[in-house]
Amino acid sequence: MTDTRRRVKVYTLNEDRQWDDRGTGHVSSGYVERLKGMSLLVRAESDGSLLLESKINPNTAYQKQQDTLIVWSEAENYDLALSFQEKAGCDEIWEKICQVQGKDPSVDITQDLVDESEEERFDDMSSPGLELPSCELSRLEEIAELVASSLPSPLRREKLALALENEGYIKKLLELFHVCEDLENTEGLHHLYEIIKGIFLLNRTALFEVMFSEECIMDVIGCLEYDPALSQPRKHREFLTKTAKFKEVIPISDPELKQKIHQTYRVQYIQDMVLPTPSVFEENMLSTLHSFIFFNKVEIVGMLQEDEKFLTDLFAQLTDEATDEEKRQELVNFLKEFCAFSQTLQPQNRDAFFKTLSNMGILPALEVILGMDDTQVRSAATDIFSYLVEYNPSMVREFVMQEAQQNDDDILLINLIIEHMICDTDPELGGAVQLMGLLRTLVDPENMLATANKTEKTEFLGFFYKHCMHVLTAPLLANTTEDKPSKDDFQTAQLLALVLELLTFCVEHHTYHIKNYIINKDILRRVLVLMASKHAFLALCALRFKRKIIGLKDEFYNRYIMKSFLFEPVVKAFLNNGSRYNLMNSAIIEMFEFIRVEDIKSLTAHVIENYWKALEDVDYVQTFKGLKLRFEQQRERQDNPKLDSMRSILRNHRYRRDARTLEDEEEMWFNTDEDDMEDGEAVVSPSDKTKNDDDIMDPISKFMERKKLKESEEKEVLLKTNLSGRQSPSFKLSLSSGTKTTLTSQSPATNLPGSPGSPGSPGSPGSPGSVPKNTSQTAAITTKGGLVGLVDYPDDDEDDDEDEDKEDTLPLSKKAKFES
Repeated sequence: MTDTRRRVKVYTLNEDRQWDDRGTGHVSSGYVERLKGMSLLVRAESDGSLLLESKINPNTAYQKQQDTLIVWSEAENYDLALSFQEKAGCDEIWEKICQVQGKDPSVDITQDLVDESEEERFDDMSSPGLELPSCELSRLEEIAELVASSLPSPLRREKLALALENEGYIKKLLELFHVCEDLENTEGLHHLYEIIKGIFLLNRTALFEVMFSEECIMDVIGCLEYDPALSQPRKHREFLTKTAKFKEVIPISDPELKQKIHQTYRVQYIQDMVLPTPSVFEENMLSTLHSFIFFNKVEIVGMLQEDEKFLTDLFAQLTDEATDEEKRQELVNFLKEFCAFSQTLQPQNRDAFFKTLSNMGILPALEVILGMDDTQVRSAATDIFSYLVEYNPSMVREFVMQEAQQNDDDILLINLIIEHMICDTDPELGGAVQLMGLLRTLVDPENMLATANKTEKTEFLGFFYKHCMHVLTAPLLANTTEDKPSKDDFQTAQLLALVLELLTFCVEHHTYHIKNYIINKDILRRVLVLMASKHAFLALCALRFKRKIIGLKDEFYNRYIMKSFLFEPVVKAFLNNGSRYNLMNSAIIEMFEFIRVEDIKSLTAHVIENYWKALEDVDYVQTFKGLKLRFEQQRERQDNPKLDSMRSILRNHRYRRDARTLEDEEEMWFNTDEDDMEDGEAVVSPSDKTKNDDDIMDPISKFMERKKLKESEEKEVLLKTNLSGRQSPSFKLSLSSGTKTTLTSQSPATNLPGSPGSPGSPGSPGSPGSVPKNTSQTAAITTKGGLVGLVDYPDDDEDDDEDEDKEDTLPLSKKAKFES
């Protein structure tokens, strides 16, 4: 393995001007045949894969920053950086780059950043360096004009930066700043503001290192207080020295770390508060400032993470009962900021970071903190907990399952989280919403691990429903003991809506755990009590919960719903809503429409048998009449098992063995004279036909009506519908809009379906859909061997074409007479 000198992290700059970590590896340089030149190669330390292969281009501008960074642009919008573990390794690679480009390794940048114009090239030849005016009060205006004129030109910017760097010019300017302040020379201070702002826009690391040094940074901030656009100077230094106090909650022994924290805070302050918002043209000029802050934060987190004594003391004091409240609040706020800094780390480094915190006992510490009365401390602890859950929910799940073996349910970490969610005093429940999101992440099977010997889903969900679910549902059960919510204020309604949202998520993503819980605890009945809430959003949450259950089409749930008559609260809410066309109206109708379209037989029968009288007058949608029709069709199939078997045969296309010619007898079905059938009439036997005709035609006509409803993909049953196709000969069904669309109750088993005495016959007098008595209609049937049955196609050897021709050329009304 290569020594640590060559150990690097590879970074790329993303669209948001933030650095993304592409991995850790070891860098080398060598000739690459494919690229035809000396190249930088970085191989991952984990598996040896190639993280980076970049040719050292003679014309690319490479920059060395902070002694351990090399930054360059591969293309117009693709910036790369190598962050070295050791300065020596950075120097070695820098020498290789400079050697290829023929540069002196003492420079911090190898090329001009942008190609200059021909005029600038000429200027470059004629004047190799930029001569700065002498640093005097009388020449501040001249210096400010020079800086301003240099910014538009990349070449001039480069020359100015080199001149400022080589002559120690910045420190001389800051000495003039003290003189101007002492003399109250406002004009000079305004010039210094413009000069220092311009130096920031030079985007040069070497200059930043001077400006952000301990001795210079406060003077730089002082210069930026005197913005000419403001009538009064800002007071940034006063804020940083008097208001913003650096608190060492745990003493930091490393002076370098302490200085780095101070520097990062101040530079961040300069970026966020002191410098004016950059214009579109200036935005990219501060990219090095962003990088400076970013890499400082990475370094701070790394140094703190490696300081075991510091972290040990931190967690010891956090959990010590003797620690006073103010001190504990400071410790928690530090830990929260520490975790926030970790967000600058990339996944592999963040993994090590949270693993370190876990080994130090961050979760037991959070459990102690969340059990305290201090609201601010709990809020900060919640933020820390959210960092842990979002990054590694499995780590949190493993901890809570282990602690359940030693502790009571009341003090389990998850139950403390649920308790804080339930007891949130914020009128908008901001904290409760955040906690509900964390709970949903923890119970989401999608992010649970499954290995050969351990299934996290099974273990954790078993634990959750045994130890935690009763805490989550407690406010729901407490509020629904009567026929309406016992408390119906806005905050309670908001809380119950959050609980229902989580329960609905469980119904969708968990299987038998939630099913057993809902049925055993009668949860759905209690939830539907909330349909009577005066808050529409809560009633809709309750309805959504039931809709999610029905959407599963699970007969265990369906039997539970029917046994407890759990459609009653929904129907009551529907009737109480009246004729208002609102979300409640639409949501309830959609639920019944789903039952009709999906043909959930048990629920269809239950709704019609128990609630039809309440719903039969709803005619502005056809949902309920369609349900009634479904119900009648179910009854027909129960009373006519032979009919049901015919439907099954036709559905599976067994009545038709590929393509073949129709027999003569089958031709009769299509060639029967159509004159006697009027367009728009239902194909049912009129009530004045003979008993024999009725007996035969009635079940067949009913079957064809059902088949028509199925194949039309559940379109409106009251509309005139035509079906045609090779596989199933067409028929016409039309019912006048003035008649009811449902069939009456079925006949007893002793009556033949379709007989005049059968009350379920569509042809019986007064039944919906019957044809007037004066209508003449001829029905043709096929009989073989004295039996009435399906048309059979015995010949397997005929050609497709003849069959298609015969069917396709038949008039629609003749096809309509085909009854199976």
